[in-house]
Amino acid sequence: MLNLLLLLLILYVLATRCRPNHPGWQELLGWSYAHRGLHDSRLPENSLAAFRAAVENGYGMELDVHLTRDGNLAVIHDSLLNRTTGQPGRVEDLTTQDLKNYFLEGTQETIPELMDVLTLVQGKVPLIIELKPADGNHAQLAEAVCRMLETYQGYFCLESFDYRCLVWLRRHRPDIIRGQLAENFFAGRNDLPDYVRFVATHCLTNIFTVPDFIAYRFDHRQKTPSCALCRKLWKAKGVAWTLRSQEDFDLAKAEGWIPIFENFRP
Repeated sequence: MLNLLLLLLILYVLATRCRPNHPGWQELLGWSYAHRGLHDSRLPENSLAAFRAAVENGYGMELDVHLTRDGNLAVIHDSLLNRTTGQPGRVEDLTTQDLKNYFLEGTQETIPELMDVLTLVQGKVPLIIELKPADGNHAQLAEAVCRMLETYQGYFCLESFDYRCLVWLRRHRPDIIRGQLAENFFAGRNDLPDYVRFVATHCLTNIFTVPDFIAYRFDHRQKTPSCALCRKLWKAKGVAWTLRSQEDFDLAKAEGWIPIFENFRP
């Protein structure tokens, strides 16, 4: 029994492995990242206005990308459109032209294309881009994002909750910094089988993806040893989301996390 437990422990540790010391990290460190842009009551999340505000105030930014029906890339967090636009439907069912007909949070801001954001930023600040696949389009989404970024003269990294996006990146674009998004999926997530929640919570898909960083929900970081294994043993960078107070921001910085913040300006 002891030997079995030891074997399981070794397998667990090996399954959390990461890739340390990617040479591109130096351009991404030392920045604070505005979650979905520097949005507030006037500037909607994931809008060009919020991204412009982040650039003007010297913040990096985190943003979310979906694949549209015609193969373009839309910047919006939810697949469902009702929360951010007040209209029914899914962004994956829209065309590029349709995006201009969906207004964000009652403003005149519409759902931006990823190219619009890249043109706005022009490499002035670094980007953390989350890939948000749907309907099994993880490979198409990852490929489309990488293709669009090929000519972008700026610094960025890619992350996703869906490990299949990272598998694609590892196989086809190993030069790009990639990160596994995670949290304690047992804390309030009842829509997934227990084994999926266990694997995702403990970052065990790292054995397939070998990420450069772990982006973990900050208030869940102490509820699993995987965070410590990834950061301390395997020397992966840690990205903390989402920090909503100066106190949490300062604590995350003190612990060596790369901060993603929201609802205040550090």
